[in-house]
Amino acid sequence: MVSVPAHTRTRVGFMVHELAHAVAVRAASQRHGIPVTLVSAPGAAGTGGAGWWRAIITQAQHVVPEADATSILDCADAPGMALAAIREGVEAIALSAPAATLSKVRDIGAQSGVTLQTVDWDNVCDLIGTNDPQAECENHLLKRSGSVANPRALG
Repeated sequence: MVSVPAHTRTRVGFMVHELAHAVAVRAASQRHGIPVTLVSAPGAAGTGGAGWWRAIITQAQHVVPEADATSILDCADAPGMALAAIREGVEAIALSAPAATLSKVRDIGAQSGVTLQTVDWDNVCDLIGTNDPQAECENHLLKRSGSVANPRALG
């Protein structure tokens, strides 16, 4: 395991599209001791559904139980999907909506232990299309933690 100083341990985001991605992210997190957040694709609450997302996250937790990982299901701009996700019992949701709607959804979620989060899409590593999700996760985690030199820095 690579030792990462505690002050640099911010969560690293990964966009997962299937169980293999979620397992790869959790395994890399566990191996390197770096906290991660598994993020669904934008609008996945409306395409895959909250039940699909919860199943992927739950199964990945069973495969790699010791990882320091959280998860966020993106509900796009659909408050109804956000409410369905809360009923399904996902850990956290992201929603793009007016402030009054966000406040109501946040309050409803809090009653069920579901948090409303913001996703920094520019800093999420998207695993779609990768032939080796485990290697992609390892490389991204180490690059983000400062444990590996950036090969592009040499020109």
